[in-house]
Amino acid sequence: MGDYDTSISVAVAPARLFSYLADVQNLPAYMPGMTSAKPHDGDRVTVTAHIEPASEPEQDVKSEAWIRVAEEGKSLEWGAPGPHDYRGQLHVAAGDDENHSQLSVELHTERVEGTQVDRRLMEALQGIKSAVEAAEANR
Repeated sequence: MGDYDTSISVAVAPARLFSYLADVQNLPAYMPGMTSAKPHDGDRVTVTAHIEPASEPEQDVKSEAWIRVAEEGKSLEWGAPGPHDYRGQLHVAAGDDENHSQLSVELHTERVEGTQVDRRLMEALQGIKSAVEAAEANR
């Protein structure tokens, strides 16, 4: 079993960051390998990702997941069915001033891959930071 958590500072106001994250269709802009995210049936999401497994040819895979947005508390919960009990939460909190946020992520999976999971979590947070800061600058 693996439980992971990390956080990052983002130069965007908490309400703007949370609004960006709550829009499921923004997922491909910051999740490594994800090419589409289509919400349907309440909290259900169909996602497509391009993967490059070590022992197989690269391929596109489609999967079902769920995402729940909690406006109060500014958090998102997500998970995916399967043997690895993959689920997590994102939390948005106020940063050092009104134009900064602290974004934290908690992840649980039965797959224990240590440094690879930590690296992918940081890639996802860096992706969120870059995408939302760029979107805010172009606003």
